[in-house]
Amino acid sequence: MYKSEFDNLLKQNKAFKAYMFFGESTFLIDYYTNLVSSKLAPKDEINKLYFEEYDTKKALDILLQSSLFSDSNILVIKTQKTIPKKECQELISAVNTNPASTVLIACIGDTDFREMAKNFDAKQNGVNVRFYNPFPNEALNILKQRADELDIKYEHANVLYHLLNMHKNSLELAFNDLEKLALLNEPLTVKVIDNNCFGFGSINLDEFIVKLLLSKDISSELTYLIDEGINDVYLVNQITSFVSQLFMFNSFITINGYINSSEILGYKLPKNIEDERANLAIKFKNEDYLKMLNYLFDLELKLKSTSGIDNTNFLETGLRNFSTIF
Repeated sequence: MYKSEFDNLLKQNKAFKAYMFFGESTFLIDYYTNLVSSKLAPKDEINKLYFEEYDTKKALDILLQSSLFSDSNILVIKTQKTIPKKECQELISAVNTNPASTVLIACIGDTDFREMAKNFDAKQNGVNVRFYNPFPNEALNILKQRADELDIKYEHANVLYHLLNMHKNSLELAFNDLEKLALLNEPLTVKVIDNNCFGFGSINLDEFIVKLLLSKDISSELTYLIDEGINDVYLVNQITSFVSQLFMFNSFITINGYINSSEILGYKLPKNIEDERANLAIKFKNEDYLKMLNYLFDLELKLKSTSGIDNTNFLETGLRNFSTIF
């Protein structure tokens, strides 16, 4: 099922016993998980099993027990791995056995969850929803809804579009900024946004990554990005992508003896950026690239899958230690 179909069911107050959310948009997966679970129970009464905490027996124990404190028994599972068919069927059977129970499974990451999704169908009182990255009009509607929830007054929808555009259509960052803007307790205008919010344009991510690779002090830029609500995994992904691109430049120059960004990337970089990228690329050896990429892959995995850590502090420490490996 797609988002539009699911939205229509939500408007009709249609409820299911087993929800599975997956797809390309981590923000929408989290957003709808929170939206649905908050309709079912107060936040502090929702049971959670995230990533390596998940265990079928634990989940079944929660879903089959009677709640002593409320009429509902809600479990949210977050996973980066597919849950086997047998376990999915056990979870679905448990929520259909216990009238008080509902399970929501948020599937995060690049794993192919389509086969798993087949277990969650209407015949078993379940639903699966695939979320793609939202179009600007969809993102705008979510911002409107959140602004209304926060009782933020604004002169025109273009104001919210200005906020979204400031963050290069990152719905997550625009959504987070609304939380801060609500504290101002004044009507939202373009001027208010410009005076209180700072988009990605205020810090060039490429320049930040270059400083990181040259072992320069990144403290102020990193603090700024974190304060602005940048997603930790997104930032690591951007660094990984940049390093991978440098390796491609390095390999091309080694083999051909010249630089041509259009042959490497499929599009032509401005001459000054092309030269800067080439000069940086040849500073590192193949073994340096291997160390950097392995380190970044490991950092991303730990950020995604380790529970009980402060991701912000973990990210800061991880990036500050990054330059010591090459």
